[in-house]
Amino acid sequence: MVRVLGIDPGLQRTGWGVIDLRDNHMRHVANGVVSSTQSLSLAERLNQLYTGLIAVIETWTPDEAAVEETFVNKNPVSTLKLGQARGVALLAPARSGIPVTEYTPNAVKKTVVGAGHAAKQQVEMMVSTLLPGCEIAGADAADALAVAICHAQHAGNRALAASMAAKPAGKGRPTGNGRKYR
Repeated sequence: MVRVLGIDPGLQRTGWGVIDLRDNHMRHVANGVVSSTQSLSLAERLNQLYTGLIAVIETWTPDEAAVEETFVNKNPVSTLKLGQARGVALLAPARSGIPVTEYTPNAVKKTVVGAGHAAKQQVEMMVSTLLPGCEIAGADAADALAVAICHAQHAGNRALAASMAAKPAGKGRPTGNGRKYR
């Protein structure tokens, strides 16, 4: 079993979601949001996010982490602040010894919904479908769970590719054209 922490970075609200992956089966563990106080300095807000993410890591002890990459928007100041929050989202698991993988927003949406430009509501609906019984703590937590699901799907694909590469020829290993060696 592998426990995955997905993180959707934001300066006001950083979403997080934890899932367990066993074989190709995903199970929701927990999700939530770490918030920062807008009236504080940037350094204090980043510290709030870091402290909150460390508490999540200590509570749920993930094996791997996945973070959504920053998209560039029209406001360079907002983009820079989001990048700093993303730095905290990368730092917290890395400092805890957890390997971190990054995914673009389009890759996350395409993996979870099937379309790279899906709306937030579509992402939340698919997260609920893929993790039945999950009570999502808001849009940021849904996005974080989507990042974790994306990582789980990609990890499953990597594991399958590795196992197929390890099989010797003649043992049912498929060729590039879909046929099996005989």
